[in-house]
Amino acid sequence: MSYQYEYKERIKIGIIGAGSHCYRNILPVLNYLPVELMAICNPTEEKGRKIAKQYACNWYPNSQEMYNKEKDIEAVFIVVSPGLHPPFVKEALSAGYHVWVEKPVAVRAHDVEEMMSLRGDRVAIVGFKKAFTPAAEKAKEIISSPKYSNLKSILAVYYMSMPENGREMLEQRKTPNWLLNGVHPLSFMCEIGGKVNEVISYTNNEGYGAVLLRYANGAMGTLHLSSGPTPASERYELFGSSWQLCINDHSVELHRGIPFEYGKTKSFAPSGDDSGTIVWKANNCLATLENKALFTQGIFNETMYFCNCILEGKQPLSGKGSLEQALEIMKIYEAALLSEGKPVKIIN
Repeated sequence: MSYQYEYKERIKIGIIGAGSHCYRNILPVLNYLPVELMAICNPTEEKGRKIAKQYACNWYPNSQEMYNKEKDIEAVFIVVSPGLHPPFVKEALSAGYHVWVEKPVAVRAHDVEEMMSLRGDRVAIVGFKKAFTPAAEKAKEIISSPKYSNLKSILAVYYMSMPENGREMLEQRKTPNWLLNGVHPLSFMCEIGGKVNEVISYTNNEGYGAVLLRYANGAMGTLHLSSGPTPASERYELFGSSWQLCINDHSVELHRGIPFEYGKTKSFAPSGDDSGTIVWKANNCLATLENKALFTQGIFNETMYFCNCILEGKQPLSGKGSLEQALEIMKIYEAALLSEGKPVKIIN
């Protein structure tokens, strides 16, 4: 099934927050999910009523009024600013609703621990779309196979800088770009590499440099905080014992090498198909689903995963998008702000 009207069982949902991101990405992705939108909660009445009318649902100025009047709602999508995520998430979980919340889930790691204490048997998923992209899922499939295991290191290049006075940022609960968008590459790196034991950040006076991750499995991760033009581009590379995987925009390249002898090999394309490079790439020839941003960027996968967890009655503990993963990412975020060139241990 691909379209909302095809699903026999649909989850009744409410949405909290109807800003630009919600309107561009979250509301459109509902077309492909097993959901029924009952209400939108947004403090601006004119905007809220217009969007509610467009989507044939009810509008409420605040979440409490929505919960009091919409008795059939089973789950909520929370799409507000990071500082407002914790109170809305805790309110929803305490009231017994399943919760999907946009990244970053909070401003501090202990906020996530408070959410976990209230979760109970409810499903709570964080929108780490980079961990849910088709490219990331292909990378996870490859490194989990016996043929291409033994991951040694990860390189992520992301347009980002580290703010000064990291401790002050944390103490004053500020939301620098390192929080707002730094969780994108971190979520990919955590999903692929696993648990992180140690973090070191090295940057220049402008905040450009690198965040180094030492994984529990012995692999290393390097997040290059890069400068560059806008709109920015990003890329990821995974290195194994005898292979390399490159993710760039909407393509995945698995480099397997060729039978090679220095100074004697004459062909870069030897016979057979068990060597060389395999490429998976989005094709923009047709106006189909697999090349739309909602799908290539992982927005569909993350929200569909949330819906499937609810419908199948499964709790995604410690998996991608879980509060457990969100807690680890927040610990890495905090450690990088405090490192200043010195290793910071991650306590799990």
